[in-house]
Amino acid sequence: MDIEPIDQYFFEKPTLTLAKELIGKQLIKETEEGIAGGWIVETEAYIGPEDRAAHSYNNRRTKRTEVMFGPAGTIYTYVMHTHCLVNIVSGEVDKPEAVLIRAVEPVIGVELMRERRGIDKKMIDLASGPGKLTKALGIVKEDYGLPSYQRPLYIAPGRVVEEIESGPRIGIENSGEARDYPWRFWEKGSKFTSR
Repeated sequence: MDIEPIDQYFFEKPTLTLAKELIGKQLIKETEEGIAGGWIVETEAYIGPEDRAAHSYNNRRTKRTEVMFGPAGTIYTYVMHTHCLVNIVSGEVDKPEAVLIRAVEPVIGVELMRERRGIDKKMIDLASGPGKLTKALGIVKEDYGLPSYQRPLYIAPGRVVEEIESGPRIGIENSGEARDYPWRFWEKGSKFTSR
């Protein structure tokens, strides 16, 4: 498998731009069990200090959010309920922003993904949500702080996406006006998005 991680400079752009440009790229995780990955088809942007839905709202700096204050392209994982979620840190150093990867279309290691998620899962259900995709790809909380432009967990070049749609983010009901920001992006027509 000769897929190479994307260059670090790819991540050095405004968060909303990065959230859109990640659509169509590949998210890949290499483990001892094998390699699993797919096309990113849905993301959500979180613009730190001013965004009431972001963990780093008001520049909140905790052990969990510390990585968000670092360089763009760093992996930010955290556990919500029982699911690990994966984000890519964006924005400038000390401006804590990130892009949540919400869904991928399975491409590499589909059988391994099925094993991890339960053998009866349809392709369309394997990674169609932020908790589903981390389980399918073997992404864990311990991936926190890794660079997403190096193995074992990385973004790789992708395919051309014809059209990207946007709308409000999901699951952030208690975040005031931020609830309505159209900062969720998805590939138009994809059957692999979360909703």
